[in-house]
Amino acid sequence: MSIVKHLQEAVVDTLSKLYNNTFTEKDFQINQTKTEFEGDYTVVLFSLVKSLKQSPDSIGNELGEGLIKNHPHLFTSFNIIKGFLNVTISDVYWISLLKRNYHDICFGKQAMNGKKVMVEYSSPNTNKPLHLGHLRNNFLGWSVAEILKANGYEVIKSCIVNDRGIHICKSMIAWQLFANGATPVSTNTKGDHFVGEYYVKFNDEYKKQIKELMDQGASEADAEKNAPIMLQTQQMLQDWEAGKPEVIQLWKEMNGWVYAGFDVTYKSIGSDFDKTYYESNTYLLGKDIVQAGLDKNVFYKKEDGSVWIDLTADGLDEKLVLRKDGTSVYITQDIGLAQQKYDQYKIDQSIYVIGDEQNYHMKVLKLIAQKLGLPYADHIYHLSYGMVELPTGKMKSREGTVVDADDLVKEMIDTARHHTEALGKVKDFDADELDALYRTIGLGAMKFYLLRVDPKKKMIFNPEDSIDFHGFTGPFVQYTYARIKSILRKQSLNNQEAVSDALLPLEKELMVVLEQFPSAIESAAAELNPSAIANYVFLLAKTFNSLYTEHSIANAETAEKRALRLQLSSMTANVLESGMQLLGINVPERM
Repeated sequence: MSIVKHLQEAVVDTLSKLYNNTFTEKDFQINQTKTEFEGDYTVVLFSLVKSLKQSPDSIGNELGEGLIKNHPHLFTSFNIIKGFLNVTISDVYWISLLKRNYHDICFGKQAMNGKKVMVEYSSPNTNKPLHLGHLRNNFLGWSVAEILKANGYEVIKSCIVNDRGIHICKSMIAWQLFANGATPVSTNTKGDHFVGEYYVKFNDEYKKQIKELMDQGASEADAEKNAPIMLQTQQMLQDWEAGKPEVIQLWKEMNGWVYAGFDVTYKSIGSDFDKTYYESNTYLLGKDIVQAGLDKNVFYKKEDGSVWIDLTADGLDEKLVLRKDGTSVYITQDIGLAQQKYDQYKIDQSIYVIGDEQNYHMKVLKLIAQKLGLPYADHIYHLSYGMVELPTGKMKSREGTVVDADDLVKEMIDTARHHTEALGKVKDFDADELDALYRTIGLGAMKFYLLRVDPKKKMIFNPEDSIDFHGFTGPFVQYTYARIKSILRKQSLNNQEAVSDALLPLEKELMVVLEQFPSAIESAAAELNPSAIANYVFLLAKTFNSLYTEHSIANAETAEKRALRLQLSSMTANVLESGMQLLGINVPERM
């Protein structure tokens, strides 16, 4: 139970005894006391004034005295500042909490709550490699899944691969025209990079052909429509949908190259999935649901045979759900896949980690599902996140200006190497240890930087700024962890004397922050926001470093103080490791 919960129960109990009435935690508010005032937590009294017909100060004095009388193990003193009751928590409480938990590597994690959640993320196209935008998506989805697990949910991590459609046909046509039979193996190129190069080649050729047609007098619209390479691509898409054997064979082969490349990248960045769906298997889903919707008059059919839904009364517009030729559109497929997910896993919530450019699409998906009365409708949640850019600006995959995920990972590792070598503290590491350390720091810096920002916000990622051993960064937290592990290697925790000394201000401050870890996990899960964990572990690392700077551990004033600080160090290390793991970040034993 958190300290705030303890305080709420103590205040409810004391108010009930003082005023012979029934109270709940909703009748007052509890906050951490502001640093300029004496005390640890503050009870806001104004909401009690009307019902008790007393002044805030009068209520505060009676409540403060009652808390100390009825709960002496929890409170030692109080003061009142303009209607705010500031209470000081007993050192006995904090030391007891430390003794119980300093060795617990699972501190903060909740027992299973019986609820099941699916988190869908990544969702790449098979015409190009993963890029910087995919990295934010993957890190966000993976971290949210782990945070939910820590909060007691059973989580299924899923991915939908966009492996069909005009985009992959563009790469396929370009390969036929320009590759001369080349393969990833023959060119020693990673498969997703290889296919992505032909996507760029397609657009280069497409632009060239448009210009040629316009030079011959065609309008831009006609040139775009009639460019030979585009006509070939559209024919290939029709051939694929018709199941033409040679097209299907090429499609399977080129997608296979991409999947092999994706697997390497996913392993490199530490991303994984419990279930992968493929659009080529799901694009026909949803048609039966549309028919059921027609029978219920949720949808209507136009004269040309196309099927629509009118959402204008809901502030949206009319939305196509089946084309006149009977083929489905994306929203139809998504409804069908959502139903399949529910049928397969009976999930209590389905979370879609998708960029904010799809906000409208996701509103339509949920609204249609609700109008159809589908069992999962109210539990669809769009975790919308802002786009990530580099200092140089936006990225465009068709122009080949996207920042490739593999290249960025390599750059981060190289930057970590440069910064670490500049500090000159790894001379006793062998080559393998150094490679592992640079990867740990580089990936940790990138993940922390991308996750420390509220998902809803757009952001600019600067690789150089992300590796700063003194700022709000992953390496700062990693370095703090390594420092603590070094201390614990030198100072044994075995057979330590019982901790009995009163807490100094910085010791207590660190204990207060440690106690908040379960609440940080709970908050991050409720908000689906890993930045809450990033902010927490940074605060914890900063608080520990303040204590370490001011007070010696090895040469503490007493044996009890030495034991106390070692236990604080051990608990801090465990919580830092747990918190960073929730962000997908490893922490090194040495740096």
